[in-house]
Amino acid sequence: MNQVSKADSIAGIRKSWGAEIGADGVRFRIWAPRQREMRLRCSGKDRPMNRSHGGWFELTVAEARGGDAYAFVLSDGKAVPDPASRAQAGDVHDPSLIVDPSYRWMNTGWKGRPWEEAVISEIHIGAFTREGTFKAAAEKLGHLAGMGFTVIEVMPVAQFSGKRGWGYDGVLHYATHSAYGTPADFKAFIDAAHGHGLAVLLDVVYNHFGPDGNYLHGYAPEFFHAARNTPWGAAIDFGQEPVRRYFIENALYWIGEFQLDGLRLDAVEQIYDISKHHILAQLSTEVRDAFVDREVHLVVEDQRNLVSLLERDDRGRVKTFTAEWNDDFHHVAHIIATGETAGHYKPFASELWEKTKLSMLYGFVYPDRADPPELPKDERVYLPPEAFINFLQNHDQVGNRAFGERLISLAHPSMTEMLTAVLFLSPQIPFLFMGEDYGETQPFHFFCDYTGELGEIVRRGRMAEAEGFGGLKEGKTAGDLPDPNAISTFEHSKLRWERSDSDEGRQRKAYVRELIGLRHKYVVPLLKRPGRITSAALESVDGVLAVNWTFGGSKLELRANLSDRRLPVPPFEGAVIFDLLPRSEPGDGKLAAHSVVVALDPKLAK
Repeated sequence: MNQVSKADSIAGIRKSWGAEIGADGVRFRIWAPRQREMRLRCSGKDRPMNRSHGGWFELTVAEARGGDAYAFVLSDGKAVPDPASRAQAGDVHDPSLIVDPSYRWMNTGWKGRPWEEAVISEIHIGAFTREGTFKAAAEKLGHLAGMGFTVIEVMPVAQFSGKRGWGYDGVLHYATHSAYGTPADFKAFIDAAHGHGLAVLLDVVYNHFGPDGNYLHGYAPEFFHAARNTPWGAAIDFGQEPVRRYFIENALYWIGEFQLDGLRLDAVEQIYDISKHHILAQLSTEVRDAFVDREVHLVVEDQRNLVSLLERDDRGRVKTFTAEWNDDFHHVAHIIATGETAGHYKPFASELWEKTKLSMLYGFVYPDRADPPELPKDERVYLPPEAFINFLQNHDQVGNRAFGERLISLAHPSMTEMLTAVLFLSPQIPFLFMGEDYGETQPFHFFCDYTGELGEIVRRGRMAEAEGFGGLKEGKTAGDLPDPNAISTFEHSKLRWERSDSDEGRQRKAYVRELIGLRHKYVVPLLKRPGRITSAALESVDGVLAVNWTFGGSKLELRANLSDRRLPVPPFEGAVIFDLLPRSEPGDGKLAAHSVVVALDPKLAK
């Protein structure tokens, strides 16, 4: 049976901010503590709003309807959009639109997927297809499901300035970016994904607002710390209760009204809060309490590698966050694949093979990371492997390079095949960037849509960003960098789906599909077993990775030669479930360069 839902009926959630349709009309609410008076401009008519305790202004308009445009008018006569707008009439500077949240869901029985089953594909809606819309992206969901992916992670869709961008400079955190489609279009995309058995996570940015279109400074400067900044602008003051509600309710809104399966919180190290109950802990608690009947997953990006964010309780259940993007694994893998050791890779270059083992054993090479980072001297806190999302590339690692090269363009094909096998057949959660499954070679650049001084600031900043990700190629200068504001830079970042049907694309798809199939058959059942997973690295020469994971008595064994020469490897006890070996490989206890063998308890390897 189809289901029609209203936002206010979902898990008892009612927004503190914004325009909400109710039985007696549309209620408009905004926090503007620096304003003496506020007016609501709706359908061409200005109405005075009622000021209540704590700097809130509120007004209910009986005749307002879904689709009507509205704005808030400040004491000086300036009209500003709703910071909790669900949709815009134009861009971030234009009036907001009242949105009726009703939607007829088709896949009403969907309850999500257990995290242990996660195989993630990250996509950018604007660059995933030539059209760059939710509707067009929905047409490609069958491909992802057919490959064996179980989770889609969507880069931010909150309304940002201009028509194109990565989405991390959003200023209207409740609105879907108008270039991608309407809120209903996004719901249809999620609904279609569920129909294909795909869970959907949304990337959200709770650490800053974008530099263009944020009017909060004018009427609610208390929203921000007066003397604290992030790398991208003013830091948010989570000590203010209205600010806390804005973001916590935003998380509840996306998961509740849009039926998302979870969120990925961007750069949480830039979320500063000295409150007794940290905003991250409170957000996690409220989300989990609101959706007890669904599989909902919260993922973080955290440059500090805080172990406390990922800890489990005595029964192995998630306490705060489900998993974290594991840059540490990426960095050691990238050095092995490319030889690049500058920028972000520098702390991992020394003792590379030891740090590679640490990443496989414990997830973090540098837990609770110091500056400069140091390897822990004491016993490490146990975290299960599924607390770590491992990847060989993501939007940052590709797009922040000077020329947006993917790993396939930087490393030898046999090296990428080997590392891909290690990625999928290790117990950590595997993650591919869009196009990686069919071997896309098209670069993915940093792109935006800023003009004037702001546009020039972004252009100048690209060189500094690129230095952290490999720097410039020999013979290239800063003048050769793609202009992030040029529409051609965006167009050249779009996937070329025709490659998927090329000989190379079909071969790559077959290989990735095989690995995902093996993961679902052998690795996922092990992760679902109760109890602690133990891991051990066997003594081996530099260049060899020999790790055993034990799941309730059953052992998963990985042997990989990551070097460019033939090397001896420790023996394994189980039955081989996968190997990447030369056809004439002799059985002399050694492995050829770029070779992998994975073995499992013989009783399970059927």
